[in-house]
Amino acid sequence: MTKRLCINGLAVACLLATVAVPASAADTITVASWGGTYQEAETKAFFDPTAKELGITIKQDTTNGLDDVRLQVTGNAVKWDITELGADECARGSKEGLFEKLDYNVIDKSGINPKLVHDDWVGISYTSVVLIYRTDVFGDKGPKTWADFWNVEKFPGRRALSGSQATETLSVAALAKGIPIDKVYPVDVDGALQSVDKVKGHIDAWWTSGAQAMQLVKDGEVDMASIWNGRAGTLKKQGAPVSFSFDQGVLTADCMVIPKGSKNKDVAMKALAKFVSPDLQANLPLYVDNGPANEKAFETGKIPPELIKDINSAPENVKKQVLQDPAFWRDTLVEATEKFNNLIQQ
Repeated sequence: MTKRLCINGLAVACLLATVAVPASAADTITVASWGGTYQEAETKAFFDPTAKELGITIKQDTTNGLDDVRLQVTGNAVKWDITELGADECARGSKEGLFEKLDYNVIDKSGINPKLVHDDWVGISYTSVVLIYRTDVFGDKGPKTWADFWNVEKFPGRRALSGSQATETLSVAALAKGIPIDKVYPVDVDGALQSVDKVKGHIDAWWTSGAQAMQLVKDGEVDMASIWNGRAGTLKKQGAPVSFSFDQGVLTADCMVIPKGSKNKDVAMKALAKFVSPDLQANLPLYVDNGPANEKAFETGKIPPELIKDINSAPENVKKQVLQDPAFWRDTLVEATEKFNNLIQQ
């Protein structure tokens, strides 16, 4: 319907037609995340409520990480308007200039740890690395700290650590040396590698995925392991004889960015503002074990009190854990990972 026809007495019809018109291309954004149950939870917690509130369409895709974003940006073929990455990837991508600047007049950053608020990326959720052990082996006297995990005389048994996440294993290796949680960063990489070297001969499995870590513990192939809190929580819910806590956990953040060259940057900025808002952040732990990045989510009243104690980013649990420093790994990750891989493969 044209403007001329509207002027000719069909204003009401024009108004109705305008209301009925679906979102235009400018009101459609594409968000890429990790897929699986996590992205399903994000859809319920963030994407669907944001689409409804802003009156936009949010299409979805999945990502394998920073390499995908780099390929799109350098190839001038950006198809995503928002994508999720690990915080260390955000730090590295920022250094490479792969992301659009964020407008913090649109995005309210209050309630988000300043280490996860940067010119071109912002934290979205947390995962924790925790120590899990089988209670059918140890009862309630299993290893409670990483120093216990490293103590093979006092706590004999089969062990597993991550062989694919050097940042996580080096962090727990530093804790195993007795370094306080507030002194772990900046990590003494060589010291942490020496710590890994002390225990590596007693590691029965170096896991490379969350599913593998969970299966090792579930099947009793190992008696204790490092594991992501979501996998540990699933084991407990399934009735496996296991115990874990957030004491000396390692908090790892995910972040969101707008790839440089996004064709819908302004709409993406408004959507991202909703994703990190306390109201929508409070939805996330209702669907998945990842914790909100915005601590104000715990002030909304949406999260049942009995659930809060089991959320890794709840204020009381955060105090017990180390937050991985993305800025540190931005500059040291490649060299540290190479040294770590060489060590565990010897």
